[in-house]
Amino acid sequence: MSDFQNAGDLALANLNRWAWYQKALANPAEIGKSLIVHESDPQQGYYRTRQKGGQWEPVAIFYPEGSDQLVAYRGGREIRDINTLWVWCCRYPIAFEAYEKAMAGGGFDDEPPAAVGHNSGVDDPFEAIKLELAGEKETAEGFLKGEVKSQADADKAGIWAKRFTDLAKRIDNLREAVKAPHLAKCREIDGEYKPVEAEAKDWATKLKRHVEPFLLEQKRKADEAARKAREEAERQRREAMQAQDEEAKAAALKAAQEAEKAAEVKNASAGRTGARVSIRTEKRAKVVDYHAAAKALVDANHKDMLATIDQLAQRAVKAGVPLAGVEVETVEKVV
Repeated sequence: MSDFQNAGDLALANLNRWAWYQKALANPAEIGKSLIVHESDPQQGYYRTRQKGGQWEPVAIFYPEGSDQLVAYRGGREIRDINTLWVWCCRYPIAFEAYEKAMAGGGFDDEPPAAVGHNSGVDDPFEAIKLELAGEKETAEGFLKGEVKSQADADKAGIWAKRFTDLAKRIDNLREAVKAPHLAKCREIDGEYKPVEAEAKDWATKLKRHVEPFLLEQKRKADEAARKAREEAERQRREAMQAQDEEAKAAALKAAQEAEKAAEVKNASAGRTGARVSIRTEKRAKVVDYHAAAKALVDANHKDMLATIDQLAQRAVKAGVPLAGVEVETVEKVV
């Protein structure tokens, strides 16, 4: 076999080693389909991978010149367990130019830069999160000043939004963790004090209910006396109007005024100032015609009624239930 043939075979072998990567780069959707992935068969090429919630890192898997032994690098660090790295990065092929840019510290076009406060090393977890949030805001403010003009920009915005959402979740989890001991102590205190408070209130209610029949009877008697006094006042007033003698007329008017004072209803009560129970009269609504009441509230543009209708209508729309007087709007928004 000639040296030329050996060189040709070697060139063909090298070319074939790039074939899987080139096809994956051209059409990533075929990875796992026509482009079979075997854990024990890493393919030469340039990829990227990341830890959950972390930044993308560039990956290079290749055969060094004149060698049949694969080597792999992740973020410039040599990785011995190539098979495991391959499983994590195989679905994310990148162009060589993107690999070089990332290796030079330029990151990836579709990913926001790492926040200034990320991995600050601050011991206090809340202060560390606040520093990270401040760093994310600082870098995001510049991005928001420009327009989204490419898919890479759109991807960057989506990733950035997720990072802020994750930050919010971490803050909420930390808040719950810090609050938990205090809530436990509060529940402990409530468990000790609330039953005693409830018992005292229960006995107060029992005593009020116990005296209620007596006070209601006193109120009934007072109402009856007031009714009779009003009738007497009306009689005295008629006599005064009919009296011819001025002295008799004045006496009748005075008697009518005294009768009117007696007609003033005094509320039945028990106890003393500061420790008194009494009968209280209050008005309560008794709906006898719901359609008429609802129409009257709607006609009056009662804000609570309108808000309730909005809520019920939204439930009906979500459930797919047609509702008279309600139109279904289709609203598109980013979530």
